[in-house]
Amino acid sequence: MRKLFTLLVAVFAALFSAGRLAAQSPAPVTLIKAGRLLDPRTGNMLSPAAVLIQGDRIIKVGGPVQMQAQAPAGAKIIDLGSATLLPGLIDSHTHLLLDVIVPPEAEIKRTFNGEFEPGLLLAIAAMSPSERVLRGAQMAREDLESGFTTVRNLGHSGIDGDVALRNAINSGRVPGPRILASGRKLMSVGYLQSLNPAIAASIMQQEFLQVESPDQARHAVRKNSFYQVDLIKVAIGDDITQAEMTAIVDEAHRQRLKVAVHAFTPPDIQIAIDAGADSIEHGNGVTDEQLKMMRDKGVFFDFTPTFYDGFWTKIHETSVLSPAYRSALAARDDRTRQRAAALIQRVLKSGVKFTAGSDMCWYYPGKTRGEATATMFSALLKTGMPPLDIIRAVTTNAAEMLGWQDRVGAIESGKFADLVAVSGDPVADISELERVRFVMKDGQVIRNDFASP
Repeated sequence: MRKLFTLLVAVFAALFSAGRLAAQSPAPVTLIKAGRLLDPRTGNMLSPAAVLIQGDRIIKVGGPVQMQAQAPAGAKIIDLGSATLLPGLIDSHTHLLLDVIVPPEAEIKRTFNGEFEPGLLLAIAAMSPSERVLRGAQMAREDLESGFTTVRNLGHSGIDGDVALRNAINSGRVPGPRILASGRKLMSVGYLQSLNPAIAASIMQQEFLQVESPDQARHAVRKNSFYQVDLIKVAIGDDITQAEMTAIVDEAHRQRLKVAVHAFTPPDIQIAIDAGADSIEHGNGVTDEQLKMMRDKGVFFDFTPTFYDGFWTKIHETSVLSPAYRSALAARDDRTRQRAAALIQRVLKSGVKFTAGSDMCWYYPGKTRGEATATMFSALLKTGMPPLDIIRAVTTNAAEMLGWQDRVGAIESGKFADLVAVSGDPVADISELERVRFVMKDGQVIRNDFASP
């Protein structure tokens, strides 16, 4: 028995030592080679280029010969040929748990906010929280496959749907981008009007946190914080007071949460600026003086350019429309193009820090969610934004706005190994970002269309 006991102790000790050695073994190393690598911050292009990756982090960037010499024996090599490498793309304004199908013309005309509200109500009232999260998981995967390795989800996801999806992605249960989740949107009246009084309160509380006093504003931030959100989203529509907005920002910052504010008109934008918000979303009516204030205070301007180039007409393609309504949509698209071009030029001239988010929550006929999200690149180009500025808006600038510049937004030592590759030069042709052919997140290949069959 004593010999048997001694033998068992020796076996367990050997197994324990082997386990410790396995746990201490270095993470696998991957070497990626490509024809070019773009540094969005400087605009410099390294050619040819190679990236050395260990586990989920970038170790070093340099020439292929130099990096190959530093790679350990047995390192995995991914050769992308003449492709161009960029940092993983960041969509700083999206709605992964919402996929609105535009209703027929007659329904649009009879309902308040008729293009959007019916789809939102269906998501809230006709879908269970589980179904919404599963729908969001599909959208998240499609975004990732199109090169969006990080997104900021700004509301319309139920009480904690985007938090649950974020956690599932982080734990590896489902594929998707890194998500900054905002939980329920804070607002006063909001998008939903003329609801059945018997059920209005229960519908609203599933999607929004209402603010009607400074104390209630602080309480709303704490409610979202309870669900472990990453930031606070507020919608202002001439209905939130300065005192309420200031209370929201003060409470959020006290809990180390940034505040993103949906605001269109100059008075609403001013309330957000004066309260110390971190970003203005949409901001179509911003004045030159407000842009100067934002620049001086470090407030980011987050463009939502998807709608800048005929988007309204495109998402109505599955609807039956009268000639008059189709003409009205085309006229609205033309007005939007003109206003967007003027807005872009004023923001560029102002020196304010800016980013770009798709604001995608729509069913786009014939496209995956990721493909629909990527339409914002050509929309920005047509307004006159230079391609390099577009790329910065969804990489280095966006990373800074998120407070994640130490993790994402550039292909640099120490950052997460989030990379995308396209066939051509996106600085010469921004539409290359609509045709991403290689995606890596956390050092794991998500998509590689360059691989030999």
